[in-house]
Amino acid sequence: MARSETLTRTLVAAVGIPVAVGAMYLGGWVLAALLAASSVLAALELFRMAGLKGPRALPSLGAAGAVALIAAAAWAPERGLDNPMLFGIVAIVVMAACTASIWARGVAGEPLLSTAVTVFGAVYTSLLLFALFLRHLPGIDSPLHGTVVLLAPVVLTWLNDSFAYFGGRTWGKRKLIPRVSPGKTVEGATCALLGTLLSAVGYAFLLARFPSYCMGLAEAAVFGVLISVSSQVGDLAESLFKRDVGVKDSGTLLPGHGGALDRFDSLFFTVPIGYAFFRYVVGA
Repeated sequence: MARSETLTRTLVAAVGIPVAVGAMYLGGWVLAALLAASSVLAALELFRMAGLKGPRALPSLGAAGAVALIAAAAWAPERGLDNPMLFGIVAIVVMAACTASIWARGVAGEPLLSTAVTVFGAVYTSLLLFALFLRHLPGIDSPLHGTVVLLAPVVLTWLNDSFAYFGGRTWGKRKLIPRVSPGKTVEGATCALLGTLLSAVGYAFLLARFPSYCMGLAEAAVFGVLISVSSQVGDLAESLFKRDVGVKDSGTLLPGHGGALDRFDSLFFTVPIGYAFFRYVVGA
């Protein structure tokens, strides 16, 4: 990586990380606003990518659907998936996309693909709403506690990417899935799995400082494996989309980092997995 690109990535991270952590600490509608903005940017990038292949989504409707889902989650984040508004909004987005396609696309405008891409984009990019559920899990006793719990899948995802990158650079020889992502190697994936497992065990000691949602070492090891696998699958899924439409990055939003989809691809998978694990395994 060129020195100028490394500097640019570092500067972007130096600004972005404090903003993200601050929003996590404040939680509620502040965190929801950051998640909604991120989801809208990611959805618009996805719709633009799909347009390169042919299907023209309904971008305004899809972005509005993503915002509505995150707003519904922010309305009662402690309820998690027990919030009926979520399923109602998905139904409304489906019906609205079908209805809009009648006039906005017609028979000649590939209405089936347009509707499918719109609904998929709204739901896929709004998966970040699980960050709200994690931050406000029942039994969270302070903003710091909620931030530490939420950071668990986020930090492990970042570490997983780092282990994969440096492990692949150092020992990588065998390609993992070259037709999807030629830069990823079996050795890098293995380093990511082992490194994330050990990091999760270390993170369990931090969680032990709080009164709830503490992990045993075995639970932490399983959590690390789940995060590593889901992170790598999320990354590969976005690589598959980009290779399908022939682009290197989903966008140019973040200098040195690509687009919003490039930054959140793994989190679309790991944050929901993190919520499910804390809520139904650790919290049980």
